[in-house]
Amino acid sequence: MQTMGLTPVPSIASLARIFRESGVARFEPRKKPRSAWRRFVYPAPNACWQLDATEYVLTGGRSWVIFQLVDDHSRYAVASHVARSENAADAIVVFDKAVAAHGVPQRLLSDNGAALNPSRRGHLGQLVEHVSSLGVEALTGKPYKPTTQGKNERFHQTLFRYLDKQPLASTLAELQAQVDAFDLIYNTQRPHQGLPGRVTPHTAWQATAKADPPRPKPDRPRREPPVSDAFRRPRVQQPPNLPADTVLKRLSTAGTFRLDSVTYLIGGRYGLAHVLVVMDGNDLTITDLDGEILIEHTRPAPGVTYVGNGRPPGMPPKPPEVSPMS
Repeated sequence: MQTMGLTPVPSIASLARIFRESGVARFEPRKKPRSAWRRFVYPAPNACWQLDATEYVLTGGRSWVIFQLVDDHSRYAVASHVARSENAADAIVVFDKAVAAHGVPQRLLSDNGAALNPSRRGHLGQLVEHVSSLGVEALTGKPYKPTTQGKNERFHQTLFRYLDKQPLASTLAELQAQVDAFDLIYNTQRPHQGLPGRVTPHTAWQATAKADPPRPKPDRPRREPPVSDAFRRPRVQQPPNLPADTVLKRLSTAGTFRLDSVTYLIGGRYGLAHVLVVMDGNDLTITDLDGEILIEHTRPAPGVTYVGNGRPPGMPPKPPEVSPMS
């Protein structure tokens, strides 16, 4: 109403009361008022962008993906891109498209998808490596917590309501044109309920100076930390002329070794020691490098992958008993 030049403009509370009295709005006192919400927003444009992808169906039942990139502070749609699937290459395309138009953001928030940010899965994705090279901090929400990317999830719903009223697109170019038209209306014409004063995202974008772009971190030569001689373990050379039925093994920290896909336990007291394994058919004799027998094992039945030492965990081997007759 303010945009149309109508004055005076009634308050939101007055409009809500009129709508309830007219029976076009429901009164739900159990809902928390907006004053009870804890709203989080970054202080300036380009401080953080949110990236997500959503599917939309075209003619013939084909399902394509729409990448949407929105500014966290102003809700401004900085870029959108239609692709055949959710992949890292197209995610990089929409990010570069936004950077060319609006500059480099300080942060990029996305979910844990393999095409966006698989850092929580133990490896870096192509998009993370690309934005990190520009100095952008790649952030990701907790798994199964879509509310972290709530602004983008809400953005999808508004896009779907617009596209559902348009002719069903038959090509990628047609869908991209519809999405571009939506971004223009969303940014410049549609007042946003999530912004103070219900201004448009474009107004909120221009009201505050952009955050400074990050500085790319220079590549530094990787140096291995020095290892003190006190902690350096001397290498044990392979003993010469070992018989064909004898192998040299180094025990794990738990005092185990593997042979033919079977783990044999010697004992934790021998952890990281080198031992000799003498094989005689199904009988295994384990000795130290001086030839002293530590334990004897028998190869297990097929399917067994672990052979213990026959003692409860932590119990040292019994010392040899002296015969009372000696």
